[in-house]
Amino acid sequence: MQNQYLPEGLLLTTAQNREAIASQAGLERAMAQGRILEAPAALCDSDMNLYVDLGNVRGYMPREEVAYCRAGEEVKQIAVITRVGKPVCFKVIGMREERGMPTAILSRRAAQLECRTAFLADLIPGDIIRAKVTHLEQFGAFVDIGCGIPSLLTVDCISVSRISHPADRFTVGEHIPVVIRSIDRENDRIFVTHRELLGTWEENAAAFSPTETVSGIVRSIEDYGIFVELAPNLAGLAEVKPHVHVGDVASVYIKSIIPSRMKIKLVLIDACPGTALPPPTRKYFIDQSCVTHIDRWLYSPPGCAKIIETVF
Repeated sequence: MQNQYLPEGLLLTTAQNREAIASQAGLERAMAQGRILEAPAALCDSDMNLYVDLGNVRGYMPREEVAYCRAGEEVKQIAVITRVGKPVCFKVIGMREERGMPTAILSRRAAQLECRTAFLADLIPGDIIRAKVTHLEQFGAFVDIGCGIPSLLTVDCISVSRISHPADRFTVGEHIPVVIRSIDRENDRIFVTHRELLGTWEENAAAFSPTETVSGIVRSIEDYGIFVELAPNLAGLAEVKPHVHVGDVASVYIKSIIPSRMKIKLVLIDACPGTALPPPTRKYFIDQSCVTHIDRWLYSPPGCAKIIETVF
């Protein structure tokens, strides 16, 4: 699916959006066309209404229009106040005069409803879309998949290499590609995954050769060895050594690479704390400009008895 609904913030600086919010006439045209626009939320009043910066036109968003809610639910205060200072998407649903100044009545709820309706009707598992990381928890990352609609990316779906926390991989505000994992149409929920975009075992292992000494990150320590991440979708195993901790940056010697067993044997040379380092660089193995859907992803190399795959 070619997705026209983008995470909040991506419309803000586009020429069409800037032109529409620059004047009352532009806003009225957008209202007639039913277009979705974006502008920064400047203020939240005591009644939890939002005021949006539209230059010469006042932008007013009533509390009930700040977010889409299911029938019987009310927009929570936290959903309103956390919008202040950030771009918000909206549709113009009315114009009026207040104290001699034109005021545009805005609805983020209407924009989200249109986006959600389109997603539930058109998206299928395997579709690749853009997302923005909005919040990190121990169990996963919440991402905006379009018009501020949240989706959960569970920690086990972030990468093949195990991580202790999504912050090991992402930062809040970062834009990432994701794959639609499943759609719960009964409860209006969409779940996404990410690891399928980071390459197979074979694609990642091709960057390394036996006898090389490379750097990695200690991801887990077991009785039988230390798992060192060489890439987000590739880890090797080294023998246990004292005074090594999860999160340490390690230099490792590559002893052997065994595709048939999906194993990389390492010798740990040295390790030091890596708490000040940013999340490691990710390489995506799918060109999202031309590939918008995948049906199946096979991580395991040919001839390997252990099968790791995702079928959408």
